[in-house]
Amino acid sequence: MKRLSTLILSLLAIATAHADEVQVAVAANFTGPMQVISVLFERDTGHKASLSFGATGKFYAQIANGAPFEVLLSADNETPARLVKEGLGVAGTPFTYAIGKLVLWSANPRLIDGNGDILKKGGFKHLAIANPKTAPYGAAAMQTMGKLGVADSMKPLLVQGENIAQTHQFVSTGAAELGFVAYSQVIKNGQFGSGSGWVVPGNLYDPILQDAVILARGKDKPAATALLAYLKGQKAQDVIRSFGYELR
Repeated sequence: MKRLSTLILSLLAIATAHADEVQVAVAANFTGPMQVISVLFERDTGHKASLSFGATGKFYAQIANGAPFEVLLSADNETPARLVKEGLGVAGTPFTYAIGKLVLWSANPRLIDGNGDILKKGGFKHLAIANPKTAPYGAAAMQTMGKLGVADSMKPLLVQGENIAQTHQFVSTGAAELGFVAYSQVIKNGQFGSGSGWVVPGNLYDPILQDAVILARGKDKPAATALLAYLKGQKAQDVIRSFGYELR
């Protein structure tokens, strides 16, 4: 019995020795799926992902100034490529882990029709968007309004969130009657969980290709490599699809 206990303790010690923790910067729109995936990742690999959520543009600035992140799950594909070019990301590691969808959404279930005509009809005081300079979903919102010919008329009504999470908060609390948010934030079982919305057609904005990259601080770190591999696996991809994202 004593030998068995010793063996079990030894095996546990070996498992613990190989377990690793990775510091991950996650685009705010991917909060829901990544919270689920991180639990599965730890259960299946023994590695732990320590998550921070925010705007991609702000993460870039923090990484450039020495923030201790080891993996970035970006809301675009430009930031990871830029980090690699500047020696702050590991060449060969970027890949598209999700393709985001933009939605015009309101907590009011009767406000938004299925074609987004409210943008031209008006009748509301505030429209929330994420900061287009730091958040790709905010940039996509501006592109959409530009192509619809309403950018100028909407300008006085805009309420700007620091990131897509704060933008969603503005709309969900009623601080803004409606806003452009990530589809992943409002989908439930393949439909709008509450409120009303219009899934913006993809031809109104550039594709939101969301890339992951191992950062320089995560080079040769087992948990960083394992996390990117896990994101490419079936379990993670099933979660990603369930939140309304598309995959390549």
